[in-house]
Amino acid sequence: MDPLPTPQTQPGRDGLAALLERPRTALIGLDFDGTLAPIVADPEQARAHPDAVPALAALAPQIASVAVITGRPPEVAVRHGGFAGVPGLEHLTVLGHYGAERWDAATGTVTAPPPHPGVAAARAELPGLLERAAGEGVWTEEKGRALAVHTRRAADPQGAFESLRVPLAGLAARHGLIVEPGRLVLELRPPGMDKGVALLDHARAVGAGCVVYAGDDLGDLPAFAAVETLRAEGVSGLLVCSGSTEVTELAKRADLVVDGPEGVVGLLRALAAQLG
Repeated sequence: MDPLPTPQTQPGRDGLAALLERPRTALIGLDFDGTLAPIVADPEQARAHPDAVPALAALAPQIASVAVITGRPPEVAVRHGGFAGVPGLEHLTVLGHYGAERWDAATGTVTAPPPHPGVAAARAELPGLLERAAGEGVWTEEKGRALAVHTRRAADPQGAFESLRVPLAGLAARHGLIVEPGRLVLELRPPGMDKGVALLDHARAVGAGCVVYAGDDLGDLPAFAAVETLRAEGVSGLLVCSGSTEVTELAKRADLVVDGPEGVVGLLRALAAQLG
């Protein structure tokens, strides 16, 4: 059996204790890439850790809610995660596009507002910008409501990443978008779309008394801030970093650092066993 790790901060220890004492009030929020699924060079090849779904299926019936919060379209996360039709995950929610789109396992349907027009305008300009400003190996991931420019395949991934910051910021500003940096990726998306807003809204909708959030990248910092906001309102919380040497900001803010998706899955299994 996986041991239940001890958070290194007192607020984290209090959050874990609250989850164990009152699991029916607990919300567990999870990023997908880098947290439930290992980071790979081609995001289309990303798949959830093989033990992630069994661990979630064992844990979900014992708590108030499990939500996967991702920048991907929700149907992509559902497909790559293997979340649909799994016994025990009947009430799983996937908040895709940073909460702009929602998939509920109970209905198997996606609900979404109209897309921001700036994304289409930026999409039309982006190929010319990349041709002028980027070298070989830089490519664009189409996310529907957002665009992600990846530099991981470039000859100098970090150099390409830095060289694109300013031109992409200018492109985003012209079309009412923002640029969110991540692990060798720069994402253009509408303002007001972030994991913090999504997590806060969902926590309040389910009446969570305890919120756990696990993530690995800069885009997860707003979700960490949301947990800290909820703590100030009297809701217990636990911040988990799916460890990475590429991004250290989350580890500095986290109550608990685990060893990537393998560590996240171990934590989920340990919680399920403790509550079972």
